[in-house]
Amino acid sequence: MKVEGVESVFCVPGESYLGVLDALYDTNINVISARHEGGASFMAEGYAKMSGKVGVCMATRGVGSTNLSIGIHTAYQDSTPMVVLIGQVERPFKAREAFQEVDLAGYYNHIAKWAIEIDDAKRIPEIMHRAFAMAKSGRPGPVVVGLPHDMLEDKVEVHIRKPYPIVEPGVDSAAVREALNILAVAENPVLIAGGGVTLSGSSAWLIQFAEKFTIPVVTAFRRFDAFPNLHPHYIGWLGFGPCKSTLEAIKKADVILALGTRFSQVSTQDYELLSENTKLIHVDISPNELGKVYAPYHAIVSDAKAFLVEALKQEASAVSEGRMEMIVRARSEYETFSTSKPYYSQEYTDMEGVIHDLIEYVPENTVITSDAGNFFGWVCRFFPFREEKTYVGPTSGAMGYGLPGAIGAKIASPDRTVISFSGDGGFMMTMQELETAARYNVPIIAIVVNNNMYGTIRAHQEKHFPGRVVATDLKNPDYAALSRLFGCHGETVHKNADFVPALKRALDSGKPALIEIQTDPSILSVNQVKRS
Repeated sequence: MKVEGVESVFCVPGESYLGVLDALYDTNINVISARHEGGASFMAEGYAKMSGKVGVCMATRGVGSTNLSIGIHTAYQDSTPMVVLIGQVERPFKAREAFQEVDLAGYYNHIAKWAIEIDDAKRIPEIMHRAFAMAKSGRPGPVVVGLPHDMLEDKVEVHIRKPYPIVEPGVDSAAVREALNILAVAENPVLIAGGGVTLSGSSAWLIQFAEKFTIPVVTAFRRFDAFPNLHPHYIGWLGFGPCKSTLEAIKKADVILALGTRFSQVSTQDYELLSENTKLIHVDISPNELGKVYAPYHAIVSDAKAFLVEALKQEASAVSEGRMEMIVRARSEYETFSTSKPYYSQEYTDMEGVIHDLIEYVPENTVITSDAGNFFGWVCRFFPFREEKTYVGPTSGAMGYGLPGAIGAKIASPDRTVISFSGDGGFMMTMQELETAARYNVPIIAIVVNNNMYGTIRAHQEKHFPGRVVATDLKNPDYAALSRLFGCHGETVHKNADFVPALKRALDSGKPALIEIQTDPSILSVNQVKRS
């Protein structure tokens, strides 16, 4: 791990890999001990997204590893590089249903790029270096490495290797030129930017590309920071409740350039987004993604940055006058849709007013993390992500991600303001990680949007089974008081006038902070709010 440049690992300690923990004692690797394995895996995933490095998390065998699996699944769907070290039963005991035994390869193979157990201690360097390389290469993702308890006690002499260089596939300049030729004659092209852009850190090149080749940009589900949201070529995002004009622009497009996106179910509105008449140019680092959802008219296997760099070397052709008019029109409609207003309430806290105030009072490079919940409709609609690495969240829609994801992101970027958003349902799933933040002095701000229910599920319930509420009501504790018991700063906001003062005190506290926002339980969706 030292040779691979690992600086932080996240774990819940366990007997089955105690030898690894003991070895870490003699290193300068930062070991973050969480309160639940799910929280540890979310921290590692958020750290990896923010740092651009491989996230590392560890757990004990069986029960600990299954708790850890939610973050592994998240990393797999988000293409986040992670190496996961899991203790395992002693080698002679395997396949006997030994204490806490789980077949790691069988359990994880479909949600990890590779799952392997190290049965011979001499192979530790070989397998570990391969694990890091596999996590980073191609379409990144998690690699699971099982560590049998007795193997960790073997004494062997090994040669520590160097990390192998990751060689990205080269890009064919002729294929790029052909893509640009197709774009040049298009009347209504649209570029969809996905995780390949954020993972390769190529937002700056994408800005130049959009301007040079006169093309509007849409970001895929939860990839908001792939392109600056205030740029005149940005016309919206895909996901739940997007701007209608954004969807119309894509459906009317004669050419779609999909850059580093796997066309997820949510981005594609249940795989119904693209018209049969649309010519698709699909650029992705993994050939396995090409044609998986939509058949490409022109396919290029390439890292997103490599494609953009090559394209920017080539001359731009003249385009139709109507193309810029289309961009201006779509941008105008998106601005109307996404610009927050200072709506305030005295009885409850209006979420649009909260986002409006948040934009004004936090730095432009603030990092927002979130998990799943109906609160997120206000965040994704109204908060403008101005630059790369300002949003960290799960495309898997995992509840409980926001707080531990924020802790991981803050450890990766200690000088940035990091704010997590969670609903009351999701927050309670990993709330114990407030203690982790306090113990390691990680001053994040957790905003808990409280409507005393599983709000997203209630919305679906009311739609499909109206008047038959079951299992979605919650009764919550005083979150602000609980956060103070953990050693954090904590406040409750009942109306909008109280939010900015509470936010300022949280920012100034120098401690992990929580702001509980009491919202109207009758409002289950941002689209439900009708403004005059």
